[in-house]
Amino acid sequence: MRKMSNNTNSIQVIERLARLLDVIGAHKDSASLKMLSAETGLHPSTAFRILASLIEQGFVERTSRGNYQLGIKLMQLGSLVTSSLDIRKVALPLMEKLRDHLGETVNLTMREGDEVVYIERTLAKRMIRVEQIIGSRAPLHVTAVGKMMLGDQGEAACRSYAKRSKLPAYTINTHNKITSLLNECMLSAQRGYALDNEEAELGVGCIGTLVRDSSGNVVAGLSVSAPIERRRDEWIEQVVQTGQQLSKQLGYHPA
Repeated sequence: MRKMSNNTNSIQVIERLARLLDVIGAHKDSASLKMLSAETGLHPSTAFRILASLIEQGFVERTSRGNYQLGIKLMQLGSLVTSSLDIRKVALPLMEKLRDHLGETVNLTMREGDEVVYIERTLAKRMIRVEQIIGSRAPLHVTAVGKMMLGDQGEAACRSYAKRSKLPAYTINTHNKITSLLNECMLSAQRGYALDNEEAELGVGCIGTLVRDSSGNVVAGLSVSAPIERRRDEWIEQVVQTGQQLSKQLGYHPA
């Protein structure tokens, strides 16, 4: 019975949190605690506690006058969702074409912190295939696209990532030494593609390349995944060309 009560309380807190965010968002300017309490029906002390937690997490900010407004983290998340939806819409036809040509699964990923997140996929039309779940994540250093993203940022960023992450090994092929990872990332950035040679999962190989927007920033990664025995080096040019086509459609024009 206590477990059910805890679940009910948790849901109630989430509902109250959502109400507060909705009311704050509905106000053109910042909102006072008194105003938020009145419009949500929450006791001022309850609203204050929830708002304090939201401020701590970056979802709400407090102004110099002591009022409340939406925080930068919500804006960042909103931007990520918008860009993710736009990229997926543009990318899907190109991904399907590449999938049909190679006969293997094609993935679209975005970077979030020290991980890549799978935001779209086109599955191979065969019984034995590689299948990544949309929304799943992987550390940068074990994926082809992730290594390219690190290499694109340069040596200092690569070393900083290695220090933060400690480079955990997922298989015997994972680059879990800074020298090895650095060489691989720099080489990948230079040649325009990267390989995952069973570094995230034994038996699985990938070819990845980067996707850029109109400002030249890296906004996503495109990769083909296959059982390692089926992966072919001849696919590299087609993967890179598809990434370039997607970048072009997003407004990128290299000098």
